[in-house]
Amino acid sequence: MKKRWLWIVIIIIVLIPIAAMISGYGERAGFKPRVEAKAVVLMDMSTGRILYSQNGDVPLPPAGMAKLMTELVILDDIKSGLRTWDDEVQITGLASKTTGAKLALKHGEVFTVRELFQSMAVYNTNDASVALAEHFAGSEEAFVRKMNDKARKIGLSDQSRFVNTTGVDNKSSSLWPLGVPTDMETVMTAEDIAKLTAHLITNHPDILSMSSKTQMKLSGRNLYLSNTNWMLSTLGGPYSYEGTDGLKTGYSANAGYCFTGTAEQQGTRLIAVIMGTES
Repeated sequence: MKKRWLWIVIIIIVLIPIAAMISGYGERAGFKPRVEAKAVVLMDMSTGRILYSQNGDVPLPPAGMAKLMTELVILDDIKSGLRTWDDEVQITGLASKTTGAKLALKHGEVFTVRELFQSMAVYNTNDASVALAEHFAGSEEAFVRKMNDKARKIGLSDQSRFVNTTGVDNKSSSLWPLGVPTDMETVMTAEDIAKLTAHLITNHPDILSMSSKTQMKLSGRNLYLSNTNWMLSTLGGPYSYEGTDGLKTGYSANAGYCFTGTAEQQGTRLIAVIMGTES
């Protein structure tokens, strides 16, 4: 008799959660999450399928997430042999005056491409972005043309355009690239950012090892930079999410808080893009 009751208890313990899960799945079939953001997209990277989209095709200011294209152009040039990681970059006066998140680079200082790129990947530094653009294209204006050309080549929509390498709001900066109208701003759609991210990871998978570093040290300075992506699983903090290894954060007064994240679990990699949140 006791054995019979024991089996009944086991069956109840096992079946009730399963039944609840099946019932809950049916209830959630048409469910849309409440997202307090101007736009959000979730993509399955292996298939390119958009699993969820809220205003995903609306062009919005991406803030520092625009640097995903800056990184792609640089990585493509290095891969093609036009430049190397060990190239030395001399900081110009323009780069040293760049506003926003920065290394406080000084005019005349010299750093390697690797150091500047790593600081851009980890800490989203604007002055490093401008310095690299000048080194790779001669000027930020010329580099921006490469960014827009690349956007078309990889199939981004006409809704997305770049006016600088940093994503900084032009109207809040006194330093915008020559030849760019001051009333123009960088805008991207969340779906284009997800597509750009998938292309970047596919063609340059090492970007994930760079973007997932929790900290980096700038040579010649007693300066340590901590990663701005609090969802990294390597950080182990309250916001960490298992499998997260990238990719880019951003903030500006015009854009709000923005985030492009990617995580891999059980062989599936997802890309999430969130634009325009208040925190």
